[in-house]
Amino acid sequence: MSSSENLADARTVRTHAEDLIDLVAASPSSLHAAETVAARLVSAGFTRLVETAAWDVVPGGRYVVVRDGAVLAWAVPLAASATTGFHVLGAHSDSPGFRLKPQPTTGTRGWLQAAVEIYGGPLLNSWLDRELLLAGRLITADGAHHLVATPPLLRLPQLAIHLDRNVNDGLALDKQTQTQPVWGLGQPATADLLAEVASHVGVARADVRGYDLVLADSARGAVFGADDAFLAAGRLDDLASVHAGLRAFERLAASSSEGDGAGAGVERLPHIPVLAVFDHEEVGSATRSGAAGPLLGDVLGRIATALGATPEEHLRALADSWLVSSDVGHSVHPNYVGRHDPVVQPVLGSGPILKINANQRYATDGAGEAAWRGWSERAGVAVQEFVSHNGVPCGSTIGPISATRLGIRTVDVGIPILSMHSARELAGTSDLLGLSRVAEAFWRS
Repeated sequence: MSSSENLADARTVRTHAEDLIDLVAASPSSLHAAETVAARLVSAGFTRLVETAAWDVVPGGRYVVVRDGAVLAWAVPLAASATTGFHVLGAHSDSPGFRLKPQPTTGTRGWLQAAVEIYGGPLLNSWLDRELLLAGRLITADGAHHLVATPPLLRLPQLAIHLDRNVNDGLALDKQTQTQPVWGLGQPATADLLAEVASHVGVARADVRGYDLVLADSARGAVFGADDAFLAAGRLDDLASVHAGLRAFERLAASSSEGDGAGAGVERLPHIPVLAVFDHEEVGSATRSGAAGPLLGDVLGRIATALGATPEEHLRALADSWLVSSDVGHSVHPNYVGRHDPVVQPVLGSGPILKINANQRYATDGAGEAAWRGWSERAGVAVQEFVSHNGVPCGSTIGPISATRLGIRTVDVGIPILSMHSARELAGTSDLLGLSRVAEAFWRS
């Protein structure tokens, strides 16, 4: 590759990374993430559908639907039939952290605090000494849902070393008493945290009937390191995958409908491309908007109905489908090499990862591995494998859940990161673009 080509690709990597930073900043909660993705796709020519209305899904159409913190988008090729298969890229919108409890205004000794509950499995210490905001939705008496994100409002202050001389020998936070952030000074009896939040969307506190609010780090993501190798931001697990799929879909939708191969537009594809972003992966996915719920099956079923499929034809379409489950995985950590497999050691900047587990915590099998390598080769992107150290069990993803529900052939992939489940995670900028390019090749294949 020439120096000018290297420079052009470096600019493309940087542009992709900065767009991800914008997406993360616009998505402090899963609810915001779903709306942000939907809004961008509507701008790209997609029609937003409502679940309670009849759907007029026709060949040549592009559609998006939101269910709480989940969003699904798809495009119907002109030649789509009742047995046309689906190519689904799955990811999730939620991240580990903290959610606001009922009766959230609390405090002691002149401090106002927020009562929060731990969501998923965050690295608790990483949330200390950061300016945090509250984000999510308020539901008012008229049934309206109001998305809200406050400015920096809260902080979990760490105890000074002078008061805990052994803190550097091991920090263990009590999950109840030492994770309640401060947000002001005064007495809880005369304060109201929900009123503070409601004021940012012009809603009266008396009108608030329900809420779903989470804490988020208010700091903006950053590209840094030699040759802009790194991107640090909150919620990369799994907004990095959401963004990769979104950008791939935007490029696909913008491409010409004329021609074939790499230049083919969405109208000429041999299958139906689907972007499926689920909520609640960090707590098991067993919700109406999670991968273990009915959402993906509901949407694929409604598409099949619009195409005139019989139940048998729909099953034939599913049997001819693929699901790529994209979520972050572990890069080898330079300070903890012994926690990783001694041979398979993916590292930031060397390409997306193919996630493999003998106990089916990931859904990848030999057929999935071969398919992913083919799509990656088509995209010109390197492949790394990930497998866990035998003594350090791995987590799981939406892949096995979705494969179990629908029987779709599934492969688990992602990007390698460090500081997984930290309030601020670390990715390789080139991997982010690489994942998006393979996602586009997957949809074009």
